[in-house]
Amino acid sequence: MAQVNSTVGDLEGNVAKIQRFLVDAKSRGADLVLFPELAVTGYPPQDLLLENGFVAKNKKAVEELIADNTVDVVGVVGFVDYKGNDLYNAAAVFQKNKLIGVVYKTLLPTYDVFDEDRYFKPALMDEIKPVAVSVNGKQVKLGVEICEDLWDTCYDVKVTDLLVGRGAELVVNISASPFLVGKHLERNRLLKEKSTKNGVPIFYVNLVGGQDELVFDGQSMAVDTTGGLIAVGRQFEEDLVITDIELEAGIATRVESPVHDKVQEMFGALVLGIRDYFNKTGFEKAVIGMSGGIDSSVTACIAVEALGSQNVIGVSMPSRFSSDHSKSDAEQLAEHLGICFVKVGIQDVVNQFHTSLDEPLKQIRKCFGVAKAADDDVADENIQPRARGNILMDISNRLKDLKILVLNTGNKTEIALGFCTLYGDMAGGIGAIGDVSKLEVYKLAEYFNKKAGKQVIPKSVLEKRPSPELKECQFDPFDFDVVSPLVDEIIENRRSKQDLIDMGYPKQAVEDTYRRVRNSEYKRRQATPCIKITPKAFGIGWKMPMVNKYKG
Repeated sequence: MAQVNSTVGDLEGNVAKIQRFLVDAKSRGADLVLFPELAVTGYPPQDLLLENGFVAKNKKAVEELIADNTVDVVGVVGFVDYKGNDLYNAAAVFQKNKLIGVVYKTLLPTYDVFDEDRYFKPALMDEIKPVAVSVNGKQVKLGVEICEDLWDTCYDVKVTDLLVGRGAELVVNISASPFLVGKHLERNRLLKEKSTKNGVPIFYVNLVGGQDELVFDGQSMAVDTTGGLIAVGRQFEEDLVITDIELEAGIATRVESPVHDKVQEMFGALVLGIRDYFNKTGFEKAVIGMSGGIDSSVTACIAVEALGSQNVIGVSMPSRFSSDHSKSDAEQLAEHLGICFVKVGIQDVVNQFHTSLDEPLKQIRKCFGVAKAADDDVADENIQPRARGNILMDISNRLKDLKILVLNTGNKTEIALGFCTLYGDMAGGIGAIGDVSKLEVYKLAEYFNKKAGKQVIPKSVLEKRPSPELKECQFDPFDFDVVSPLVDEIIENRRSKQDLIDMGYPKQAVEDTYRRVRNSEYKRRQATPCIKITPKAFGIGWKMPMVNKYKG
């Protein structure tokens, strides 16, 4: 099982990687080598599939890969096939330099981040059948399925059952299954259920790596006919998982299931997502606005883990409202992490902003007959994060040879509530913790300190009351112990207001939170994309109207 890290659109690079893994697998004695779903194009290719020439070039790349292959193994690799104008999510089955068969995906997911029905046609019922391959002179009927074909609970067609019913002696699933916390436990359960029901071993190879907002965690696995785990790949790393199995008996030596640690998984996924986003887009350094708060502190730690301390720039941007402890906490964290750290005071910028706008605002008020007393004071607060956002973007743009990207520090709870400023603290190229609730940000901080074996993130950052520090004596207006899980119920479980009240949440908190979430959709449409680690994240899998009068 070759769990490779493909890059969308990099046909040449992806094929070269497949070739290297074929050679390595053969050198280690493999007879059958599996590659992930759409390993040739990368996953998900989205509207690249509509580009003139892209699909044809991907198919030609597969044909040349097979024709030039000198490695005498059976290979299964994901690519895009076509017949006329119809596209298929496909698997090429080949032996050495001969194409043996092409298998099409049957079940096309159209939920959350998936939109495969937009592009692909499904396999027909009579096309769901095993492919005969030769292993050590013996014919083996190989049941090949692609990702969702295994997850058939909500579908009428049961691909695994049909393959075995039509003679498959071994089932292989090539997959590009995005990471969610604990998802490998669900995969293991499903493989065990399918293998014991059908009495066949199942080998499941999964893509690894970051692609835009998505993270693929690898953890390829195999089970024997009894459902026992006989192989498991590394998490968040490329891996070549070599497993021996006695096909006639359908059993093999068991291995231990990896220990599940939720916070460790979250941290690993975020690190991989950030690292690959930078690597695959050509950026090398991250610049982060460091306020001395918990969000920017955790973001800085993730960046250092992903990119190395030599590639992270921290910028402290105090105003007259910034507390001494916030400034010192940011500086102390930067020192502990060993990153480049600079200070840029913003008060002069804020003052000049007021000076420049004073006369134009007077003219507008006069034109429309409104008094200055009716001004919204929050506008004064918002000038500060917008000044900071501009400073970070200028550093990123100006020092072009350093290839710097602004790393956004907003968390999921605050993005949901709209407790963030457009064109200010929402600025950035990618968000590190935009799918992490406020409470879980603290857990990540504690995990990082524990992992480091010392107090990297200062204790005061963990203990102080959260505040944006945009005016005197200001603190976040939420009880995050209530609001953070409440937001998760609304976003991830789609609870109605009455559901939430019945669950015991205070009615006033429910009403306020629900209103804030609904009213902030226009902000999220313009927000930085963020690394997805939960069942429902803001981004490509979140499709809510901005104009929305439904009250819940």
